[in-house]
Amino acid sequence: MKHHSVHWFRKGLRLHDNPSLIAALKSSRKIWPIFILDPHFVKSGTVGINRWRFLLESLMDLDRSFQELGSRLFVIRGSPAEVFPKIFKDWEISQLTFEIDTEPYARQRDSEVIKLAEEHEVKVVQTVSHTLFDSEKIIKANGGKPPLTYQRMQTVLSKMGPPSEPMAAPTKENFTECKTPEESDHSSKYGVPTLEDLGLSTEGISPVIFPGGETEALNRMERYLARDKWVCNFEKPKTSPNSLKASTTVLSPYLKFGCLSVRSFYYGIQAVYSGKTHSKPPVSLHGQLLWREFFYTAAAGTPNFHQMKGNPVSLQIPWDENRAFLDAWTWFTLQSVYELVAFPVALIDDLLLSTDTSIAGRQNWLPIHRCYYDAIRKEGWIHHLARHAVACFLTRGDLWISWEEGERVFEELLLDADYSLNAGNWMWLSASAFFHQYFRVYSPIVFGKKTDPNGDYIKKYLPILKKFPPKYIYEPWVAPRSMQEQAGCIIGEDYPKPIVDHATISKKNISRMKEARANQLGTEGKKSASTAKDGKRKFDDASDEKPPPSTKSKRDSKKQKKLTQFMKK
Repeated sequence: MKHHSVHWFRKGLRLHDNPSLIAALKSSRKIWPIFILDPHFVKSGTVGINRWRFLLESLMDLDRSFQELGSRLFVIRGSPAEVFPKIFKDWEISQLTFEIDTEPYARQRDSEVIKLAEEHEVKVVQTVSHTLFDSEKIIKANGGKPPLTYQRMQTVLSKMGPPSEPMAAPTKENFTECKTPEESDHSSKYGVPTLEDLGLSTEGISPVIFPGGETEALNRMERYLARDKWVCNFEKPKTSPNSLKASTTVLSPYLKFGCLSVRSFYYGIQAVYSGKTHSKPPVSLHGQLLWREFFYTAAAGTPNFHQMKGNPVSLQIPWDENRAFLDAWTWFTLQSVYELVAFPVALIDDLLLSTDTSIAGRQNWLPIHRCYYDAIRKEGWIHHLARHAVACFLTRGDLWISWEEGERVFEELLLDADYSLNAGNWMWLSASAFFHQYFRVYSPIVFGKKTDPNGDYIKKYLPILKKFPPKYIYEPWVAPRSMQEQAGCIIGEDYPKPIVDHATISKKNISRMKEARANQLGTEGKKSASTAKDGKRKFDDASDEKPPPSTKSKRDSKKQKKLTQFMKK
């Protein structure tokens, strides 16, 4: 007997490589594809307007694709615990299918839904398709614990074989014997809502830069895969954080929402690599997908991965609780992540001394920065090295504020904000976990001069500084007064002075980090800081401190070669 099935979209907002959807189509005579607008996320306040818009665009694109196949997407508002008992009964459902999600909230939610399904005698089918591999199988293969280094991850994966190949998208033929009941008032009852419908303000919202949806995801992927030489030569550290046009694929938002299958991307890259010389993990495009896998697996097997307390992989660092510094950083980041990257020490003293803490009051202090607020709202994405600079500045580099604070801001602002990757990268950049070379600190001056010597990025996003010559554009406060006057920008009057002296505070914080590591890890912890070289995911050389001489042996090199073998064609 064929089922009445519900396929539940959460992530995985696509038709291609969707094994749980295909399972439902093959075993059912009726199917209802649904997406539940969970109030947990609507009310959380942690999802910014850019990401909401991207999600709704993705749902609209998905609904259009279903309509072309003779089906529809049903968008239902409410908590899953409230929605499922009703639709199980009303639609006489006998099977529920969905993609596995390893995030803590998702696990708890899914456990409750599975229990409800059992109570209503509904069969549940779950499949892995958001990651290249099953995270639980990786953890099991590693002795019950997640691999906590890239090399160890490669070792485990080399014994598991290649990822499963992606499945084709369903066609009209799949819907000839499996129909979707559609009511005449479908659009009003189950249509994709607008931002206004959700009570989200669209005031000041800018045109779309990265449109959401599977259609755009596949088109974007194909455009990059068509550039054979670029794909084969790709090395992430060599891409530009300050290019006026994105120097990487910007496929991360599409992978985050599952508009693009990671397996489709993996095998698309593999097809380009075939028979050609190409870059290798960890810096290659394949290597970037393995970093994603690494953090997903680490998060799946680590409690409290998103916070320091109760997180067994995170150093327990005595961060400062400096409200003035945090408010300044948060304000500048919310207004313009671009500005903090391009000129991260320029935080206004008057802001910190002001008693007016309202947004309007702060805008009065910083009217020029309104344009950068518009920039971050417009794009919702920045290069990974830009994120590195921001994160290092907030945490161990300058302000000595907990990485959790930065994690929360990124969660709101970025299109690709992802539980596993966001937390993992903040721990990495703050040297709280995974990365141990804490003495490698981004210099906000050297970093800019190296990555954009002419200052074109600053000239675009900080036009008030555009008349400064390249020699001074990254540190205009050292420019002679006459030059400031000629540039039409007096530092301290037209543009703020630095809040901290990077050269002084970074050295102090290196000592603090060394002490924190010694107190928690002992001698071995201090030693690991100078010897750990996990893969090649390291800081740009735009730092103030240089690492100790390499201690890597020939034996280590042979081991690394063996570990990456499974990725080679």
